Amino acid sequence: MDKDKKTSFDIIVLGGGPGGYPAAIRAAQLGKSVAIVEAKELGGTCLNRGCIPSKTLIAGAEALGRLNDLKAFGITIDKVSVDYAIMTDRKDAIVDKMRKGVESLMAANKITMFKGFGKFISPKEIKVTGTDNAIITADKIIIATGSEPRSIPAFPFDYQQVHDSTSLLEMKKLPKSMVIIGGGIIGCEFASLFTELGVKITILEMLPRILPMEAEVVSEALTRAFQKRGIVIKTGVAVAGVDKSKKGITAKLASGESFDADICLVSVGRSLNTSNIGLEKAGVAVSDNGMVPVNDQMETSVNGIYAIGDIASKWWLAHVATHQGIVAATNAAGKTAHMLYNAIPSVIFTHPEIATVGLSLEAAKSKGYNAVIGAFPFQALGKSQAANQADGFAQVVLDQRTGEILGAQVVGHEASSLIAAMTLAITNELTAECIAETIHAHPTIAEAWPEAVMMGLNMPIHLPPRKSHAK
Repeated sequence: MDKDKKTSFDIIVLGGGPGGYPAAIRAAQLGKSVAIVEAKELGGTCLNRGCIPSKTLIAGAEALGRLNDLKAFGITIDKVSVDYAIMTDRKDAIVDKMRKGVESLMAANKITMFKGFGKFISPKEIKVTGTDNAIITADKIIIATGSEPRSIPAFPFDYQQVHDSTSLLEMKKLPKSMVIIGGGIIGCEFASLFTELGVKITILEMLPRILPMEAEVVSEALTRAFQKRGIVIKTGVAVAGVDKSKKGITAKLASGESFDADICLVSVGRSLNTSNIGLEKAGVAVSDNGMVPVNDQMETSVNGIYAIGDIASKWWLAHVATHQGIVAATNAAGKTAHMLYNAIPSVIFTHPEIATVGLSLEAAKSKGYNAVIGAFPFQALGKSQAANQADGFAQVVLDQRTGEILGAQVVGHEASSLIAAMTLAITNELTAECIAETIHAHPTIAEAWPEAVMMGLNMPIHLPPRKSHAK
């Protein structure tokens, strides 16, 4: 450690991921002296081992998919081939570039970086061990230690044949076949990526459907799309174990059925990084599942200690962690901010893309709303037809009493961008009329939103009216 590096700060941020580094930046912007402690790379799982590398590879697969669709436009290209090693090299270069960008932000905001593993030794002291070795102190501390892929004893990772999401991203050669244990977001994104690259995919999911946390109509749409592309989906099954041999792996179900493949991806959840960071020394309460309870200001059971990201929320999303970090830093700096969760966008980068925000119809009805769906198919959009991207739909969930927009779901091309409009609408408590009366450019895919809203109001322009709101 630099001998001149100070050891006392106004605020310490423990963890430099998508929650931690924005928290450090906001605290510094508010005039506080800030230290950030990170044992690995700045940017955390999202930048280095998750969101950015996986979406870079997915972008490559999408480019290949578009090439395969060019015949519909009267364009023919012969001898298309994939060099997966080059794709992964590009992924690594982009991650490195973005990581350096985060490092430059730390320097620009005069944030002191400690490279090492941080652990509480008291409510106001962190011991750093690693490249830097120090004991640093602060009146306010923000915990942003994140999570790691969860290992299952029945099929432990060896990172050669049985992979977690991290080791799979490091692979340089494509397998011919892959079994994916877990049909959640991570499993489905990798299934979509690798099937586009020619890998034979089998998904094994314990629950009755893939994407079990999403609305049924969304899960059903992706299931149909996957099966159309040749992905084998087995739901309601329990994997008893995974055998390994020189030929590959065999995933064995409790029923006795088995599936062979070259490799296996295990994507059945994540473990929270709260057990070895000295929370007991700080007096911070921790739930049995490793979660740190917080209030809407992201403060833990100990005054002046905050927790953000995966360890403090059911929303394990980078953008949620970022917003939580800004809220926590604002409060730690002596100002006031509150965290709201009614308009959290979630995007699944499969083919087709999926994006949701707010309540599903099922959730809205369970909360007592007199809710109705307004849905519009991309097949009826001129831009979708022109772009040869007509599969999918957009739908809104409306409160029939007030007209308030309660939720939205979109499946199809540009879903990840389209959901922003409904996130803004729900955050600001807009009504169906607000969307219907907003002029949308033509021809665009965003026209699906006013069309869906007008379907919900039973006043459609480009579809026949419904006989009733019953569904």
